[in-house]
Amino acid sequence: MNALLWRMAVCALAMILFAPPASAQKIKPNLYGNSEGRLFLKKDAPRDARDLTGVLTLRQVAAHILLHNPDLQAFQLEIRAREARALQEGLMPNPQVQAVVQDVLGSGRFSGASDSENQVLFTQWIELGGKRTKRETAANLNTELAEWDYETARMNVLTDTAKAYVDVLARQEALKLVRELEALSERLHTAVTERVKAGKVPPIDEVKAAVTLSTTRMQRQQAENELYAARRRLAALWGRSLAAFDLVEGNLYGIQSLPELDELEARLKRNPDLARWATEMIHRDAVIDLEESRSVPDLQLGVGARRVQESRDNTVMFQIQLPIQLFDRNQGAIAEAHYRKSKVEAQKRAAEIRLQTVLSNHHARLMNAHTQVTSLKNQVLPGAKMAFDAVQEGYRFGKFGYLEVIDSQRTWFEARKQYLNALGEYHSAVADVERLIGAPLNQKLGGAVATVEDSQR
Repeated sequence: MNALLWRMAVCALAMILFAPPASAQKIKPNLYGNSEGRLFLKKDAPRDARDLTGVLTLRQVAAHILLHNPDLQAFQLEIRAREARALQEGLMPNPQVQAVVQDVLGSGRFSGASDSENQVLFTQWIELGGKRTKRETAANLNTELAEWDYETARMNVLTDTAKAYVDVLARQEALKLVRELEALSERLHTAVTERVKAGKVPPIDEVKAAVTLSTTRMQRQQAENELYAARRRLAALWGRSLAAFDLVEGNLYGIQSLPELDELEARLKRNPDLARWATEMIHRDAVIDLEESRSVPDLQLGVGARRVQESRDNTVMFQIQLPIQLFDRNQGAIAEAHYRKSKVEAQKRAAEIRLQTVLSNHHARLMNAHTQVTSLKNQVLPGAKMAFDAVQEGYRFGKFGYLEVIDSQRTWFEARKQYLNALGEYHSAVADVERLIGAPLNQKLGGAVATVEDSQR
């Protein structure tokens, strides 16, 4: 084949090939201001995978968990995968080259290649109806849905973090309380033993004091085991099976004023579970547009060169191919896309009702916990402490028996334990409500994180 034939082929190839659009060459910037995507994987930035040690704050723990939580890493990879898919959907179809040699290796004068006909044909599919743009738009919206899924997972992880942190904080306080009770039981056992030796009380009181001391030691061991388990649950959120930190600090006793349910319902739209549905509806519309565009047939253009060896002539070839949309006009896929949009509309309405119900339940739980904490702090604890101090003082002077001492001691410490449990339930309810409204419960105070981290007064 002579040089003219190849020059014609190269010119034809240059006429058909088009560079991909610039939008297909980069990944769309997203919500966090990073031009290459908001998520950093291991290859993008170094990670500190060391265990948290020392005394921890809630903000420190939350920041560490956002970097190292295994569930969030899975969502990050899903976003990257969808960004890559969007990049792929924006690419043009590849051109094709076809080379044909005919009238060779036959019989007679066609036994050789002197009378052969040679041709080179370059073809390119031209997508009509804006398919590529609409396909890329749908893929980008699908990436945004993955980002909303990540935001939902992030809120869930932060909520679990706050609740697990408060659990550790409450169990630290519970262990302090039990140790205080154990020390008091030891002093009481010593005092009773001395009074028995002095003949002031019967020996049975010493036996009762010993039983009480053994019970408090068992309670202390149980509190230590519960704290150990709570610490492991917290460490598991950043992917560690054992807790290497010393303790957590925060203001477990801090509470804040509660907004009304109507105010919280007005802020419910910030919930990512609801906010994502706006993107979902746009995505469904984009899918409908894409499926409708596929009812338009694509055009295949071809250009090439032909060489006739017998006459030593060169010719140019042109090809046009257009499918006839006679039977398959993509009508089934178009109907499916419309049905799926209707399904999304129904799911959105169901999600709104469901979240309003859940918010109402958590708000009632929060109000009950707040009332219980306030009542215990202002009414129950002062009275129990006063009775405990009076009986302790009276026992030294023989005004009360051992049973009265044990009863007042039990009442005082049970009230304090109930107070700790109510505080834990309160902070847990705050975390659940803030998860639903997607923002701090009290904007001025900064929400549960600020409340827990506020220094104790």
